[in-house]
Amino acid sequence: MKKHLKTIGVKILFLGLAGLAFTLFMIPAQTMACGGGSSGSCGWGAQGGKDYIPQRRGSGGGWLGSRNYQSNRAPALTKEQAHDILASHVAKLNPALTVGPVEDAGSFYSADILAEGKGVVDRLAVDKQSGRMMTIN
Repeated sequence: MKKHLKTIGVKILFLGLAGLAFTLFMIPAQTMACGGGSSGSCGWGAQGGKDYIPQRRGSGGGWLGSRNYQSNRAPALTKEQAHDILASHVAKLNPALTVGPVEDAGSFYSADILAEGKGVVDRLAVDKQSGRMMTIN
């Protein structure tokens, strides 16, 4: 009986040490290989989840929030360009829908999507800087 307990104890000790070694050596190596942070790269975390918004890089090599981005900005979209973006998108989805008047809403333009006889179906927005569309609820 003592021999069986000794064998079980050695196995448990071995598994514990293997788990500790994995925790100390493999997980930090995986983190460093994936960028060194907890940003969700390499399939871990919230990357690509429901709250994920891909970030575009500025032409100066920095991210959107960097100081050098402000001087490298492209000119903002006009209301007519925003209307054209929305109209082409809506026409691809459903030709029976139309785009209502475009309104200035700060950093983006917004417009109602209208259906004949049913009124407002949806409300979409276009970012003035990037031209990215988004749904407004």
